[in-house]
Amino acid sequence: MNILNVENLSKKFSDEYVLNNISFTLKKGESLYIVGENGSGKTTLVRLLLGLLHSTSGSIEFEGVKRHQIGYLPQQNEIQSDFPATSKEIIMSGFLNNVPFCFYTKKQKEKAISVAEKLHLTNILDTSFPELSGGQKQRVLLARALCSAGEILLLDEPMTALDPLASAEFYALLEQLKKDGVTLIIISHDVECAVKYGDKILHLGKNETFFGLSHEYCHSELGKTMLSKGHHHD
Repeated sequence: MNILNVENLSKKFSDEYVLNNISFTLKKGESLYIVGENGSGKTTLVRLLLGLLHSTSGSIEFEGVKRHQIGYLPQQNEIQSDFPATSKEIIMSGFLNNVPFCFYTKKQKEKAISVAEKLHLTNILDTSFPELSGGQKQRVLLARALCSAGEILLLDEPMTALDPLASAEFYALLEQLKKDGVTLIIISHDVECAVKYGDKILHLGKNETFFGLSHEYCHSELGKTMLSKGHHHD
């Protein structure tokens, strides 16, 4: 059963289409990597999926998941890295959209601890967020996204600020979450890694789009072109 069905989705600003007739599906526990040039509508698609924008036409349907159950990890440059809070406080803040009067339940505290254990954060829970490395910050923010949701995670270029070792660790964590049944939607500049780790690829292009399985993308003209460029970064 599909957890997400997107059909003929279009969005235009003033008279220009940023997304035109995009369709894709995703099953529970699958990973979709969204690739494409800058300005191809990746961020717009994320905002539509999160319900922050309304489409011009077409439909987005989640099966058995409400929009507030989608965890979101924005690009690191959108996050205040000097935020004066401990790792634990940042992780717990993931519950704030479901917490009345700002106190956490026992169940929520237990979930935060188990998420922290899963992401190897137990030893830095009391460390202040600005003191963490880039990789640690990403893991803390991933834990926060997992606390706010847990069913679907939407990650906007999560590897951008990470060195190769931290990136490899982060990919390994995402693979583990997928095994646990979490559905992943990841915007990535790194086409090679997208093909390596993604079950499905959505390529948004100014002239053409592609949606299908990773190996199908590798054999498509669009995929071959992107991979031959060694397209890591713009």
